[in-house]
Amino acid sequence: MNLKPETLLRIDEAITHYPVKRSATLPLLHLIQEDIGHIPDEAIEWVAAKLELQPINVYEVVTFYPMFKRKPIGRRHIKVCRTLSCALMGGYKVCDTFKKEFGVELDEVTPDGGTTIEFVECLASCGTAPVVMIDDDLHENVTPEKARELAAQIKAGTAVRK
Repeated sequence: MNLKPETLLRIDEAITHYPVKRSATLPLLHLIQEDIGHIPDEAIEWVAAKLELQPINVYEVVTFYPMFKRKPIGRRHIKVCRTLSCALMGGYKVCDTFKKEFGVELDEVTPDGGTTIEFVECLASCGTAPVVMIDDDLHENVTPEKARELAAQIKAGTAVRK
């Protein structure tokens, strides 16, 4: 695995927090995804060896949790909530607006590697539906017009990044 030295240190440190190495599977996967942006097959095998598990034990964790990405995503990650409150308040139209603005379908990456749009389960803000999360920034009461404004900000590189 080609991970940053600081990631390798954090991985070694994380393992010490658990009485059983297997329990460190989720933290290690989060650290790897934070470092390289996704969880490739190589990472699954590496984590399995590191934790003295079979690769299938790590693979089943990676494929169970939707927050783990198996392929690279764009530098900007737009997550549109599709759960009931957001759906009723226009979440599907907001998602369609983002897809049209960036010219990609869900889970695709724009040709410049800049943006990925994902339709996700609840973002825990039903009272302000529809909601969108851009990277780690929550946007509430998003309309198609607001989605176009956010898309323009992302394209211009002026959208706030946390």
